[in-house]
Amino acid sequence: MKQQKLIDGFPYLKYSKESFDESVILEKTTSFYEWLNNRRTVREFSDKPIAKEVISNLLLSASTAPSGAHKQPWTFCVVSDQELKSKIRIAAELEEKESYENRMTDEWLKDLAPLGTDWHKPFLEKAPYLIIIFKRNYEINEDGKKQPNYYVTESCGIACGMLLAAIHNAGLAALTHTPSPMNFLIKLLNRPENEKPFLLIPIGYLAEDCWVPDIHRKDITQIAEWY
Repeated sequence: MKQQKLIDGFPYLKYSKESFDESVILEKTTSFYEWLNNRRTVREFSDKPIAKEVISNLLLSASTAPSGAHKQPWTFCVVSDQELKSKIRIAAELEEKESYENRMTDEWLKDLAPLGTDWHKPFLEKAPYLIIIFKRNYEINEDGKKQPNYYVTESCGIACGMLLAAIHNAGLAALTHTPSPMNFLIKLLNRPENEKPFLLIPIGYLAEDCWVPDIHRKDITQIAEWY
């Protein structure tokens, strides 16, 4: 039986969680970092199917993210239909081609060169699922009036981070894809006016022969300041 009481007229649950000795905490944080550091963005997917229940669990995990005023300002659109994936690829490649050829600076293209990216996006058709995260900038109540959401970008960013960790935990691969602008996704998926595309994540098993750039993450001295 959960313990509950009212605080300022709102129901609260008694919350507790397991705590550990410092040595255990150090071991757990070290092993978690080493496991997470093995996660990589990939562009070579297998078309091996994934059970719908697996995707549902991944989205439920992402939805545990904190959000401004607990508004949960996100919608996860899951695309597996091959025809729709093809339409998304065509539209995304049009935007990407324009970006690579006319929008990106020479410095930007130089920074991308070691990653081997270009405007061709075959993974949008090959991956069995595309998860498109839409941020809900506001809600529309039954009277048709707008109700604000808060810290929408931050909340969706946290949810996406938790989604990527959940995908990695499942032994699956993912890619964070941001064709810009992404408004074509609103039309293709027939989304309401209060939603804007935030991130497109192809998800699947690794291709049998998958290669990733030999890149290295910044060490602790480069990412943290201690006061």
